[in-house]
Amino acid sequence: MSIISIALPIPKRQLFDYLAADEIPKIGCRVRVSFGPRKLIGVVWEINQESDWDKNKLKKIEQIIDAQPIFDATQRKLCSWLAQYYKHPIGDVVQSAMPVALRKGESSEAKPTNYLTLTDSGKTFDLSNLSRAPKQYSLLEKLNKVELTKSQANQDFGISAVKALLDKELIQDVSKPHQINTSWQQQIVVQGKPQANVEQALAISSVEAKLAEFACFLLDGITGSGKTEVYLQAIEPVLKQGKQVLILVPEIGLTPQTVHRFKYRFGIDVGILHSGLTNTERLQVWQKSKNGELGIVIGTRSAIFTPMLNPGLLIVDEEHDASYKQQDGLRYHARDLAVVRAHAENTPLILGTATPALETLNNALTGKYHHLQLQQRAGKASVATKHVFDIRQQPLQFGIAQGMLDRIQQHLEQGSQVMLFINRRGYAPALMCHQCGHVEHCHRCDKPFTLHNQLYKLQCHHCGSAKPIPQQCNQCQSNELNAMGVGTEQLEIGLNKYFPNYSNIRIDSDSARGKSKLDTMLNSINNNEHQILIGTQILSKGHHFPNVTLVLILDIDGALFSADYRAAENLAQLITQLAGRAGRAEKPGEMWLQTHDPGHPLLQDLINNGYGHFAQYALLERKTANLPPYTYQALFKAQALNPKDAHTFLQNVAELFSQYSDVWCLGPIPALMEKRQGQYRMQLLLQAKQRSVLQHALGQQVNQIETLFLANKVRWSLDIDPQDFS
Repeated sequence: MSIISIALPIPKRQLFDYLAADEIPKIGCRVRVSFGPRKLIGVVWEINQESDWDKNKLKKIEQIIDAQPIFDATQRKLCSWLAQYYKHPIGDVVQSAMPVALRKGESSEAKPTNYLTLTDSGKTFDLSNLSRAPKQYSLLEKLNKVELTKSQANQDFGISAVKALLDKELIQDVSKPHQINTSWQQQIVVQGKPQANVEQALAISSVEAKLAEFACFLLDGITGSGKTEVYLQAIEPVLKQGKQVLILVPEIGLTPQTVHRFKYRFGIDVGILHSGLTNTERLQVWQKSKNGELGIVIGTRSAIFTPMLNPGLLIVDEEHDASYKQQDGLRYHARDLAVVRAHAENTPLILGTATPALETLNNALTGKYHHLQLQQRAGKASVATKHVFDIRQQPLQFGIAQGMLDRIQQHLEQGSQVMLFINRRGYAPALMCHQCGHVEHCHRCDKPFTLHNQLYKLQCHHCGSAKPIPQQCNQCQSNELNAMGVGTEQLEIGLNKYFPNYSNIRIDSDSARGKSKLDTMLNSINNNEHQILIGTQILSKGHHFPNVTLVLILDIDGALFSADYRAAENLAQLITQLAGRAGRAEKPGEMWLQTHDPGHPLLQDLINNGYGHFAQYALLERKTANLPPYTYQALFKAQALNPKDAHTFLQNVAELFSQYSDVWCLGPIPALMEKRQGQYRMQLLLQAKQRSVLQHALGQQVNQIETLFLANKVRWSLDIDPQDFS
């Protein structure tokens, strides 16, 4: 009697045994089973002959959903690695690796495709009768030559034109079973391919020499050095061999411009995966990639789980970006998983960035990765000059010194665009009473409410709580309530008044909310419809604005004194990336950084020596301080309504690890933000000089931790290789 071990979406670090009914399912297929009072969908992970449980008490599988496995051997290996390395329940890992539609039980097979064909009336119709309806005319003319899918016709000719012809019964909607089409290899037409410079050519040839085996490359190129061109030329031979390419980008905002460039170069369809798509759209891309119908798939973090029939190359663009690290649930790092996946599939991996993460740079410097460097900007573009502007004892207008306003004026008069960065959305970070000094606080987080003037509300950016802007102080009833500090809204209003003859645009998570909104904004910037660009970190992520010649960074001083040891690295990456937005075409560019501490060593090192020099010294500093990448960390987080419960739980956890002499326990201590959403948050950091030592200790104790008295009374989590200590 076969025992079917199934990975179920249950927070238990184990598989669950069931009996086969009439048919034994294949490993990697989904099945529906009864689990207590619930019906759950799981994935068959193992088939054994014995069970640790009494066979007479095992339930039978109720339904086999898939005829063929949706997880092949390589994907199961990756999921098992994730569960083991991140100490996460295997069932949750498997759920994370599936599109949402498959988690809900939808078919993994592609649905029938709707095609448009001519009716008998349409075949004999006189096209001149549609002279006043050009889109209907063009569609009918096209259908005289070739069959079109309905979705493609809607996209190319418009839904209204399709509906009109259907209503006139000139065309008909025909449903046909999906035919797997892998002919994209024959459709490749390379166009717009420039001559690579010497550095690019060396990088491309290095990757091409390893296309048939696993190799990890760090493509370390300054902003504007043509890293995407290296990707494109390295991809070309992979596609011509009929192999597929998976490209990760950190933000949805980067996806449209990247997709457009890849589509234009190769003339083939590109699959897109990000959180802005519907579940059905994501499933369709998953199906096409699995069947080998797509040569290129581009997506954000979770796209790393996308199956490929014939994998040939993996690329992680902006590999340093913090958004590749999942911060809840399965806390995986997509970059690290990309390395494991490339090794499992025996394909090369390119990690591209202008500001390598120190862990990645250390792997390159020690020879684990191939280090490819691009030190000059592509074409005629020159590297932007960097400056600090001392604002001590200077009056500020909406956060900007007069000298900087004059500088902005000069660039605008030359017909250029300017970019202003401030990492604070809203109008102001606090609302204060002028009479008594009371600040409106979020009591759930013990943090000031952010003032949003346009929405006429106070909002907490930590828990989302909101309330209307008060008319008077809650403490002294004074009407003198003042906005303290500057946010993107205030900056937009101020610049609009100061430069009334120039159009400005604000890009942050408030203004860019909505499907395709950000893409529309970026297109309007590239069309030079706006001369002043105001934004948060969304603007720093790899965008190409050829007409931007000045970048001004405001209010950066707070990041210079953070308690997080990664703060200096993150700030250096941010400044370098922002500086790279200026002077990307023929016009020279400059970056100015307003600060109250112009002599700060970090700023001076970046301005005068660049990110590479900073990174070398930062690595030396990390080594001296016994910090990653020279040690390995795991972070236990606990939160509870009573801070004592969270603290006591982590103390009990620390006691379990006290027996390991080569594992250091730091804490428990309050998190950098101690209170959030009404819960008090504590942390316990484990550290070891060897990854295997830390993994061994965690593997021995993680099940024991679940049995602790307070384990079910506090909300706790384990984060391997933590990136965020807030």
